[in-house]
Amino acid sequence: MSKKSKKPELRSSAWFEGTATNNFTHRSRLRNQGVPDHMFDGRPVIGICNTWSELTPCNAHLRDIAERVKRGVYEMGGYPLEFPVMSLGETLMRPTAMLYRNLVSMDVEESIRANPLDGVVLLGGCDKTTPALLMGAASCDLPTIMLTGGPMLNGRFRGKEIGVGTYTWKSEAAVKAGEMTLADFMQAEAGTSRSIGHCNTMGTAATMASMAEALGVALPGNADIPAADAGRNVLAHTAGRRIVEMVKEDLRMSKILTYEAFTNAIRTSAALGGSTNAVIHLLALAGRVGISLSLEDIDRLSRDIPCLVNVMPSGSYLMEDFCYAGGLSVVLRELGENKLLHKYARSVTGKTVWTNVKNAECFNTDVIKSFASPHKGYGGVVVVKGNLAPEGAVLKPSAATPKLMQHKGPAVVFDSIEDYRTRIDDPNLDINENSVMVLRNCGPRGYPGMPEVGNMALPKKLLERGVTDMVRISDARMSGTAYGTAVLHVSPEARLGSMLAYVKDGDIIELDVAQRRLHLHIEEEEKRKRTMEIAQNIKTRPRVRGWEGLYFDRVNQAHLGCDLDFLVGKSGADVPRESH
Repeated sequence: MSKKSKKPELRSSAWFEGTATNNFTHRSRLRNQGVPDHMFDGRPVIGICNTWSELTPCNAHLRDIAERVKRGVYEMGGYPLEFPVMSLGETLMRPTAMLYRNLVSMDVEESIRANPLDGVVLLGGCDKTTPALLMGAASCDLPTIMLTGGPMLNGRFRGKEIGVGTYTWKSEAAVKAGEMTLADFMQAEAGTSRSIGHCNTMGTAATMASMAEALGVALPGNADIPAADAGRNVLAHTAGRRIVEMVKEDLRMSKILTYEAFTNAIRTSAALGGSTNAVIHLLALAGRVGISLSLEDIDRLSRDIPCLVNVMPSGSYLMEDFCYAGGLSVVLRELGENKLLHKYARSVTGKTVWTNVKNAECFNTDVIKSFASPHKGYGGVVVVKGNLAPEGAVLKPSAATPKLMQHKGPAVVFDSIEDYRTRIDDPNLDINENSVMVLRNCGPRGYPGMPEVGNMALPKKLLERGVTDMVRISDARMSGTAYGTAVLHVSPEARLGSMLAYVKDGDIIELDVAQRRLHLHIEEEEKRKRTMEIAQNIKTRPRVRGWEGLYFDRVNQAHLGCDLDFLVGKSGADVPRESH
């Protein structure tokens, strides 16, 4: 007679198994939803963590996705329980959704830890929801699958395909340059977002969905299947089935999120021409699981990896095209075949990442290129350092102008985004194509929240002359859908009295990407003088209540991932003390 397999130890049993008053209460309260006896027979309880919100257009279809996940959970003998957490909509939230990423991660972490959950499926999509969910869940370390909502279908306007974000920035510049009428710009509005889903360019949403898949915490296809494609529902159903199996296998996040997994993700982002925002999110996620990851690691791992994907903003196509060309699996296969993928890294499928993708086929070589014939020679994020950015700053070469990668010019300084908006189109502004635009006080504490304003639009008078790009430097971020020679995430930020705060109009700034250098040409005596001026002029920040006050006091700088300092480090999902 064969031995029976050992029944897995489930967290939920501490809530539901037994005859104590608390066990009675836990089961009894759930029965008001029509739950039958057999749901408490020791089956895995699966949490479906949902960032659905009508205030987050990218995630507005996640209720339907959750129902598909539930079908899969029931099918495999699990008990699904959906719960909401705060949702972050990049398009509507002010001052910036990034201000609340860490708050959502805390919401996720505490919701998981406090409740009778054995495994979790995370439902996100819009830029900050994906990293926030992953960070919070990683701090609990249960079996977990990330399931994003998928990109929108290709935008359409007057017979042309247009991409969310990228088209907006280009059209804004075209209107200012007199190349497009404002009326035409307004008519394109409905055509840019014509289906459910997140941005259809390789912006932050698509990049982070790809990062989840490359890390191994999402199922194959998660990165690219459009939200409106029936395949997204199939993926959700499959995730529901698979999470029950993962609980039985005790396949926790810590067994997947290894240093090798992060290496795979960083190289994948480079090959995609992914969003610079991925840098901050990967650093923060690594910190949650105790993985040592630095800007230097990201620069080293990205170096010499070409951009393979011809998708906006680095290319011409959109995410729908990327999916039908073969999607992320093809990119991962290319990395693997060129010895740039840790093939034996584990994934939520229960198989290695390489096993998942080794048979992937490319169906359109104009959308997904090979290493032998890449879309662009360099796709990764470059980290530059110097006296203007002692802890580093980042630049995305695939979205930049090659001739500006080595540049020296006079600074034109804006003390805030409001200052920039007030003065940028002033005809008397002393600025030309050789100038270096500098924006400060937009970092983690300076704004606060580090908004996506680093891709400053060029002055109207230069756009009218045909200038299309300039070197721009800031302690802010930029949208993953944006483009241009923008040096971002300058660390430390100006609000802390760093060198960025010293810059004055006319100062010569030198950018040398090949040498990884960002330098302010300033004499030591002048530096000492300005240091004294800044020390005298830095105003004490008035005490702010609530989350913003906590964020300001405890947020780390960009080179550390902008997490709260007390959230960094391993945690776990020990069952909380019983209530009395």
